[in-house]
Amino acid sequence: MSGGEDSHVHQLVMELTDPTKRESALLELSKKREASADLAPILWTSFGTVAALLQEIISIYPLLWPPALTAHASNRVCNSLALLQCVASHPDTRSLFLAAHIPLFLYPFLNTVSKTRPFEYLRLTSLGVIGALVKMDDPDVINFLLQTEIIPLCLRIMETGSELSKTVATFVVQKILLDTNGLAYICAAAERFYAVSNVLSNMVKALVQAPSPRLLKHVIRCYLRLSDNQRAREALRGCLPKALQDGTFAKILDDDPTTKRWLVTLLYALDVDNAPLTSLPPPGQ
Repeated sequence: MSGGEDSHVHQLVMELTDPTKRESALLELSKKREASADLAPILWTSFGTVAALLQEIISIYPLLWPPALTAHASNRVCNSLALLQCVASHPDTRSLFLAAHIPLFLYPFLNTVSKTRPFEYLRLTSLGVIGALVKMDDPDVINFLLQTEIIPLCLRIMETGSELSKTVATFVVQKILLDTNGLAYICAAAERFYAVSNVLSNMVKALVQAPSPRLLKHVIRCYLRLSDNQRAREALRGCLPKALQDGTFAKILDDDPTTKRWLVTLLYALDVDNAPLTSLPPPGQ
């Protein structure tokens, strides 16, 4: 970024603390977040900036219930969320972002159920912030999330959200499962395991009616990771959806060898014989 551009970014960040200029500054900065490598530290260390972003978030809480969120209000707060996602993704600010418990400010958005476009956009953008956190494969992120209600919030979106929201929410749960502590947490209590497996099962049933290769990929990866836990593996033998066992998705999986192998590995781990997928050798061969 050039010196002049750098100066412009600093000016826009300063304008976030001016209520009369904040909306336009939010819009401009959200467009520049990919081009400015130092935007996250600038946002975090500038006086009053994070407080201004949180003020934007809190100001629309009254619009969540009864649902009264307009497209304009949704777009504005989502620009604030885009900047917070920038802070969440940066290695120099991620731990500070967590220590300040800023993700908790987003949970009321994830808890909404209205299916109107402004609410769907709000949920998707909020999930994007959480997705950016878990993408870093940082155990501190997972440990933080496990102390919050993120799993039940994601599970509800996985059942009721749009395809894109379902995909991001499933990705978040997948990343939690891929962490050693995350898998142990979900498998430590039967109600946690069945809360996750029941939602995954319902998603498989829905995918039979409305296939989505991207969503199916995350669902199968979640099942495969669950099978790494001995107690979960035993339980899955009795509750794995038939559609994953009888070749229902064979045609889709032909175009995705990685996901196909994950499914074969899962079925092999559960001792399930699956003729439609036997064109692949057992794992390890």
